[in-house]
Amino acid sequence: MKYDYLVVGAGLYGAIFAREAVNKGKRVLVIDKRPQIAGNVYTEKIEGIHVHKYGAHIFHTNNKKVWDYITQYAEFNRFTNSPVANYHGELYSLPFNMYTFNKMWGVVTPEEAKERIEKQKREAGITEPKNLEEQAISLVGTDIYEKLIKGYTQKQWGRPCDQLPAFIIKRLPVRLTFDNNYFNALYQGIPIGGYTKMVENILDGIEVRLSEDFLEDREKFCGLADKIVYTGPIDAYFNYRLGTLEYRSVRFENEVLDKPNFQGNAAVNYTDTETPWTRIIEHKWFEFGRDSEGNELPKTVISREYSSEWKPGDEPYYPVNDEKNGALYESYRELAEKEKNVIFGGRLGEYKYYDMDQVIDAVLSRTEKELV
Repeated sequence: MKYDYLVVGAGLYGAIFAREAVNKGKRVLVIDKRPQIAGNVYTEKIEGIHVHKYGAHIFHTNNKKVWDYITQYAEFNRFTNSPVANYHGELYSLPFNMYTFNKMWGVVTPEEAKERIEKQKREAGITEPKNLEEQAISLVGTDIYEKLIKGYTQKQWGRPCDQLPAFIIKRLPVRLTFDNNYFNALYQGIPIGGYTKMVENILDGIEVRLSEDFLEDREKFCGLADKIVYTGPIDAYFNYRLGTLEYRSVRFENEVLDKPNFQGNAAVNYTDTETPWTRIIEHKWFEFGRDSEGNELPKTVISREYSSEWKPGDEPYYPVNDEKNGALYESYRELAEKEKNVIFGGRLGEYKYYDMDQVIDAVLSRTEKELV
């Protein structure tokens, strides 16, 4: 059977493209080199808890079109992301808000907090922030930067903060209110039943073959379809002929604990340099500590996250969007444009740090142009 589209990758981008193509009467085959669907949003059930195998994913968006689309395939709970920062046992509220400023400085009013930040910014002599360190100090002052940003960021990116671009931290929420919601989004939550179930619903009735590596048997797969939708790493598609794009990777240490509550929150960031992990996720709190039937769960599952430099064989997570990698990606993008029957999409195919709602928006925009 000849297909209209071969979709490489059963993550969000690939699954939604396949769904929209099938809805338009196209013949579609989806393949994935992993033994499961859902890409990096894959959740597996352990002790009744939906564990985010490839790192915590919290859906959030201000885009009503995206929200209306994805809620066809899942009902979302009302989870609100309110992470906590742990600095040598001192606990602070994230996002940075009046709780944070009160704990750090003893200030009570927004005016006092703003004054303290402005004073520290002046003392640091920053007018036009040139790097992440200067950008952070100009947003929240030196004290918060030193305790809650510097160590965490250096662990996350493996580079000193003054060697990282300012834009990485520009979207950092800073609020002169007591609002504990990290995301300033109209719509947010976690799919009830887990992300894997949501992607299963998107792919319902579509042919999917797992544990199939497109790059290892390219000739066979290319002969199966008129067009290819490729969501893997763009440099791997071209056999790294121009060089290797850099990523940060993440290693997870999972532990099942015979207790109902380990840290009392879904996410706790460890912001000192001495603690080797960046954060601990306690997965049950994404669904309020209960199973699908609403029963309280007697055990808990935690994941310690360790950030590392990516090397071939590791999972690529975060593109290193500096000047050098940006220029290399542009060269690969020019090659990609010459591949007339291949669509490159998603986080790896476009070498872009995408939130989930941005992936959905991007693929819907693409299918609107493609599937006419």
